[in-house]
Amino acid sequence: MSQWNQVQGLEARFLEQIDQIYDDKFPMEIRHLLAQWIENQDWESAYNNEPTAAILLQNLFIKLDEHLDRVSQEKNLLLIHNLKRIRKLLQGKYQSNPMHIALVVSDCLREERRVLATANMPLQGPLEKSLQSPLVLERQRNTEHKVSAIKNSAQMTDQDVKYLEDLQEEFDFRYKTLQSMEQNDKNNSAVKQEMLMLQEMLNTIDFRRKEVLNKMVQVIQEMEDLMNNTLMAELLDWKRCQQISCIGGPLHIGLDQLQNCFTLLAESLFQIRRQLEKLDEFLVKLTYEGDAIPLQRPLLLERVNFLLCSVFQSSLVVEKQPCMPTHPQRPLVLKTLIQFTVKLRLLIKLTELNYQIRVKAAIDKNASTISCRRFVLCGTHVKAMAMDESANGSLSVEFRHLQPKEMKSCAGNKGIEGPQMVTEELHSISFETRVCLYGLTIDLEASSLPVVIISNVSQLPNAWASVLWYNLSTHEPQNLAFFNNPPSVPLSQLLEVLSWQFSSYIGRGLSTDQLSMLAEKLTGQPVIYSDNQLSWSKFCKEHLPGKSFSFWVWLEAIVELIKKHILPLWIDGCIMGFVSKEKQRVLLKDKMPGTFLLRFSESNLGGITFTWVNRSESGEEIFRSVEPYNKGRLTALPFADILRDYKVIEANNVSENPLKYLYPDIPKDKAFGKHYSSQPNEGTRPTEGGDKGYVPSVFIPVSKILSDSTGPPSPSDLLPMSPSVYAILREHLSPTVMETAMSSPYSTD
Repeated sequence: MSQWNQVQGLEARFLEQIDQIYDDKFPMEIRHLLAQWIENQDWESAYNNEPTAAILLQNLFIKLDEHLDRVSQEKNLLLIHNLKRIRKLLQGKYQSNPMHIALVVSDCLREERRVLATANMPLQGPLEKSLQSPLVLERQRNTEHKVSAIKNSAQMTDQDVKYLEDLQEEFDFRYKTLQSMEQNDKNNSAVKQEMLMLQEMLNTIDFRRKEVLNKMVQVIQEMEDLMNNTLMAELLDWKRCQQISCIGGPLHIGLDQLQNCFTLLAESLFQIRRQLEKLDEFLVKLTYEGDAIPLQRPLLLERVNFLLCSVFQSSLVVEKQPCMPTHPQRPLVLKTLIQFTVKLRLLIKLTELNYQIRVKAAIDKNASTISCRRFVLCGTHVKAMAMDESANGSLSVEFRHLQPKEMKSCAGNKGIEGPQMVTEELHSISFETRVCLYGLTIDLEASSLPVVIISNVSQLPNAWASVLWYNLSTHEPQNLAFFNNPPSVPLSQLLEVLSWQFSSYIGRGLSTDQLSMLAEKLTGQPVIYSDNQLSWSKFCKEHLPGKSFSFWVWLEAIVELIKKHILPLWIDGCIMGFVSKEKQRVLLKDKMPGTFLLRFSESNLGGITFTWVNRSESGEEIFRSVEPYNKGRLTALPFADILRDYKVIEANNVSENPLKYLYPDIPKDKAFGKHYSSQPNEGTRPTEGGDKGYVPSVFIPVSKILSDSTGPPSPSDLLPMSPSVYAILREHLSPTVMETAMSSPYSTD
């Protein structure tokens, strides 16, 4: 089943996240029409290779044109119009920068896999539950109702002001008419009656003025409560969700809803401000002793202006945190002299502000001297905000050509820094701008989450560990001294984040059993959801018992192995992976001979091995584990083919494939058949050399069981061997020579 078909079968709450992915990135219509073709292209390679990206973009246009031809024959006018519009949009946006569309599509596919992995996980962890609790959703609905009610109140007040204006104009007209009469006319009874009427109207005007001002006081108070107690809480929740999303958690949604609330609140405030200005105009024509307008209006205007400043200052947010396009799954880690992207958004959408707001980016603008390194930002660091072309639209700006450059260290700092220190240094990317609107001038500033700046790609794993730990541990947006004394974290939450690394980066999270093994690896206790706390040092710095590497280095090597060499097997659930040597024996003990499982090596970085069960003549279980395969060996031969063709030569020189059933009882070919790169024993097909008399060769993984061998594992576990050479060895060499030529004892891992 294609990935897109799986997406369409998700529950409504996950479909909302999918909708968010395509909101402003890539047209969902194209994703739907070209689903299979899109999934079959290598977008990840293309966003680092401009010629490849240009070819992909051109092929995308060709596929679109083919669909246009078909729908033109069907005379589907609406679809023809939409496809033409989308083609024109894509061409204008990406023709000059094809690598950007490759990055966008790659991100979309990765985020889809991330949502699918989340949906397929049997349990929600404590972090995810806290972010998606019914109370949070209920509060969001209440916020929308409150904003709508305030908008209605402001409109009702507007109608009251207009009624007051009409009443005052009538009073002014009648008063001036009365003044224009001759002195003799003013003594008659009709005039006296008119004067009484004017007095009543003046009393009514006074009452209405006080009533309007009281309503304004009430509305402004509601606005202050909404802003300070509700919207700020919603905004902080969104920022926390963004933190968690940056480290692989559920996609953060709700920014469109916040934009709607902030925009309606700002519009209502400007409406009240115009009403107060209108009341000031009333004073020119009519004022009197005890008039409420000159007494209350200045204070109300001050409150409205202050609240407008607060709303605007809170509305500038970093919508997409700094991220290198070359490492989209590892945001907040930047490399010197490598471009990164970051996107800002103003949550107040007013057409008057389009292209009027210029944002300036800076680095470590307000930072103390925590870090001994100093940086400047190179590239375009001043840009104007513009209305986004997405369906909902927003006022935003995206910086795509920024790069951090390290300044020369002063003499006093020499000898202070080290590789580990660099990955624990936190820096801040800040943005400032100014809004000038309707006589108000408001300075705005926003900052990214802390970033780690590395100078070598080898530092990226430890830098990413720092990003994980920071965003898991604290809600503080700017604690650049965090690693001076990093706090411990709950083990249950850390394990949940580790599962997210697998689901977001390689498309499948970890099961409860797998997490239990990791918990035992970290603490010696297999309990997952407990009150145990884990220190930063235990996670990333201290070596595992008896090993020369830390837990994080071991886990990171496994992630890279999966990503680059065995990803399809991992996504299909063929790899148990995280299971201890003791547990694997328990699992295989009562299974049919030839039952095997795949597990990651605990002593070899980035290694995977398989263990199978057999029985001796006496019926005793025999467990065999092959020497772990690492990235170097898996580059030469696909792992699925190794499992298919693997042979064991017993002491009597009889060879057989001992791997029959993938645990618990799945026939091997059924489990791995679709992952084989060729038919059994087909090997490398003859090339031009075949016409010159060469015999085609086959790569066969072979192990030799030495009953008396107790030596260390040999590196010759997997030797390329053609069938002819294999036959010659078996026929002409003595057992002793065979042992020397093909010795590969089983791993003790």
